Amino acid sequence: MASSGNRRTRLVADKRTPATQPRARTGRSGSGGGGRPPRARKSPKKKGNVITRFFGGILRFVWRIIWGVFWRVTAVVSLAMAAATLYFYSTMPNDLNDMLDGRARGSVTMLDADGEVFAWRGESFGGFTSSDMVSPHLRNAIVATEDRRFYRHFGVSPRGIAGAIRSNLAAGRGPFSGAGGSTITQQVSKLLCLGTAFDPDVWASESDYESDCRQGTLWRKIQELPYAFALELRFTKAEILTIYINRAFLGAGSRGFEAAAQRYFGHSAAQVAPQEAALLAGLLVAPSYYAPTRNLERAQERANVVLGLMAEEGYLTEAELAAARANPATLHEAAETPMGGYFADWVMQSGPAWLTRDTTEDVFIQTTLDQRIQHAAEDALAVVFQERVRDGSEAEAAILVMSADGAVRAMVGGREYVQGGFNRASQARRQTGSAFKPFVYALAMDMGYEPFDLVEDAPLTIDVPGSGPWTPRNYTNDFLGFMTLTEALARSQNIPAVRISEAMGRERVRQAANGFGLHSDLAEGPALALGASEATLLDMTSAYAGILNGGSSVSPYGFTSLTLAGETTPLMRIGSGIGERVISENAAHQLIWMMSQVINSPQGTGRRAALPDGREAAGKTGTTQAARDAWFIGFTADYVVGVWMGNDDNTPLSGVTGGGLPAEIWRETMIRINEGQPLHRLPMIEPRRPDLEPPTTRGTGGQRTGPSLQDSIMGVLNGILGGN
Repeated sequence: MASSGNRRTRLVADKRTPATQPRARTGRSGSGGGGRPPRARKSPKKKGNVITRFFGGILRFVWRIIWGVFWRVTAVVSLAMAAATLYFYSTMPNDLNDMLDGRARGSVTMLDADGEVFAWRGESFGGFTSSDMVSPHLRNAIVATEDRRFYRHFGVSPRGIAGAIRSNLAAGRGPFSGAGGSTITQQVSKLLCLGTAFDPDVWASESDYESDCRQGTLWRKIQELPYAFALELRFTKAEILTIYINRAFLGAGSRGFEAAAQRYFGHSAAQVAPQEAALLAGLLVAPSYYAPTRNLERAQERANVVLGLMAEEGYLTEAELAAARANPATLHEAAETPMGGYFADWVMQSGPAWLTRDTTEDVFIQTTLDQRIQHAAEDALAVVFQERVRDGSEAEAAILVMSADGAVRAMVGGREYVQGGFNRASQARRQTGSAFKPFVYALAMDMGYEPFDLVEDAPLTIDVPGSGPWTPRNYTNDFLGFMTLTEALARSQNIPAVRISEAMGRERVRQAANGFGLHSDLAEGPALALGASEATLLDMTSAYAGILNGGSSVSPYGFTSLTLAGETTPLMRIGSGIGERVISENAAHQLIWMMSQVINSPQGTGRRAALPDGREAAGKTGTTQAARDAWFIGFTADYVVGVWMGNDDNTPLSGVTGGGLPAEIWRETMIRINEGQPLHRLPMIEPRRPDLEPPTTRGTGGQRTGPSLQDSIMGVLNGILGGN
């Protein structure tokens, strides 16, 4: 076929595939049919049905929202935590010592007359000590018990918190109730109250402050986290442990491990053995409950658990573990057998408040307590009540032992001691009864009467203005006629005492009693002579001490010096309690002889108080109306001992008089405190007995009446009082 002009014919390849298929790629050789045809592309298939695709989309959308919120909240919380951490870090003091003692008040440590510690009051603090100064066993016990990952975390242990939540839930508690999983650093945060100092304007007491600091709310635990981080930034692990060792409360008023070691074991925390360290560390979970002074066996069982934890952490070998468990920690003597509690409470109340109950410093008080005598008094009371008082009796008793200058050597304020409880020796004001009579006779001796002067024991009625006639009666309801003053005192006859008091004048008797230290409101009427007034056992015993020392007043005292911890010069001293003279020495010595007849005379009411081995003693019984109170107070040449017995509700005693159980308690006490002591004679003057003839009739003449003073007293009594 001829071409049409110069147009070139268009070349078109042959169609070898259907029109619907993609065009095949040509090979590199350029030939049209040499290459492999390409695989056909498959269109993507949608998985699942419409419903699953719909909900899957929703879930993916929700997850994107949750994730977005989560990382944003996490970022905000992290920033807030970092800011709080930096804030707490900036407020912490640079000096570690400023964080070791957080007590608002100081402590009082009491030493007996020999310089031995016997009591503590307030929260005792053993002084600053660092974690590297205490025994390694103590460090290991603390870490093994409270935070075994202490050296590996940065203030918070997520594993510990998770474990605590798991154990709380397993025990049926709330996730944050019970075990808290707190690290030692977090516990230090609590002890430091997140850096908030005690403010008396905010908290009513230090205990309220600490309760607020120790609350276990979720918000409080959240606050602890940045503070713990700040602590880890500011201090080393050793320093954080130092704060913990110094501030932890360990029961029995002990703040810090040094104070607790001294309190329970009598030596420093640097010297504790593994079993002692375990006992101390075991207190951290519940200091009051596990305190060894409360229940030693329970504390030892807890220590066994701690020893096991120490062994698990590799702090003890099997041999050391076995040895520690075979020899459990025990208390030293002062902690095991606490004594002198009533005495210690009295010293706290009688001393200056700024150095005792309200002190902000640590104070050491040198007291007058003699532990041997204190034991003697406590044993005497226990023996008498066990052997001579019926079972179930609720009667109470008190004992006080004093030197002639007023130094209190022992005090028992009741059958059972409760710290801060009612002290019957120093706080109970009770009627004194016939125990008051020696002060009537003391004035008589000072005014010139003689022990063998006569006084009439006969019916007596006195017209008391505003009250009408008053007629005293003797305890035995009989009348013995004329008798010597000595016999009247020995028999404790009431009517002779009233006659003498009225003859001398009630105001003078009142002044004499005041001079001896009886400052309570004394009765205004004639019953003054019979002890109608009230007084404490402490006051009565110190008044009798005034008789023993020769007639001078006595102010009872329980300490000789008060010294601040770390100082050597006492802030104050007391050398003696003897004050002004009340009666002459000669009158006092005559009265002592008269009072010795209360014990030695066959008619004396205090015969049951007589001491063995010829030891001289003098005293006086006292029994109030309806036997609500029974007294025996007396002395040897060395000590004055006062005994009171009665019911706290002031109900009458059953079958008890001053010459009965109180005299026996007095005797048992005196025997024990004088055991092994040399015999000393009483400072008394035995008067010359006049050659008296017995009266032919009662109340009439015909007998020798003794010195002319006898005539005056009889004239006053018969003329003014209308004796018969």
